[in-house]
Amino acid sequence: MDSIRVFAGDCTVTFEGSRDRTQRGRVVVVAKPDRTVLVHDAGGYQPVAWLTRADSLTVESGPGSFGLVARAGDQTLTVESNDVTGRAEYPASDAGVPVGSHPDTGDPLVRTNGSVVALDSGTEYRLPAGGTVLDETCDDCGLPLLRVERGAPFEVCIDRRCDPLDDRVKARFDGEWSCPDCGSPLRIIRRRGRLLAGCDAYPECETAFSLPAGVVGDDCDCGLPMFETSRGRRCLDSTCEVR
Repeated sequence: MDSIRVFAGDCTVTFEGSRDRTQRGRVVVVAKPDRTVLVHDAGGYQPVAWLTRADSLTVESGPGSFGLVARAGDQTLTVESNDVTGRAEYPASDAGVPVGSHPDTGDPLVRTNGSVVALDSGTEYRLPAGGTVLDETCDDCGLPLLRVERGAPFEVCIDRRCDPLDDRVKARFDGEWSCPDCGSPLRIIRRRGRLLAGCDAYPECETAFSLPAGVVGDDCDCGLPMFETSRGRRCLDSTCEVR
């Protein structure tokens, strides 16, 4: 698991770059896993010095001193301790919306950055675009259920190994539509990470359409299905100009 390092003491802080500045005071220095460095003093909510997502971060820590050098492009933030008050390292994770706990370990689960993540173990369940995590849990494994629209609404487990969304969509729509170029059935497939309706005559016919996040309504004038999405109506063929 990632960790946040915290240093405190009487420090000299030097910033070189967009504006050169040197400060000294009893401060708290926070070094985050993404190499962001924040220097806080007693006043205000904003750091007195910082460098976000540095290209490089060097930390030197001895029995009675510590020092940090963070560089990003032509900017450099240097922190040198004159007197050390304390230092510590704490496990850290992304913060997200609570969505329950892991049924086996009790590990808290949160939704963040397109995934459900277990806070302690770091186990990650990637979510399909447009998915909504539900209060209900999976009957088989106890993890939260997910509601996602791919032609129709489906409720599946967040663990794709337990209840694959692809299998549900394939059972409902495989062969349901015809290829507009050669008339062969369109098969539900996953290719290069995308869920597609692809021509059964591949590779002779390479026609394929990415399935949008939405529900099938009526048919488009071109013969393919029309989807009702959060952004309005659209044909399965995203290049189709019919609305």
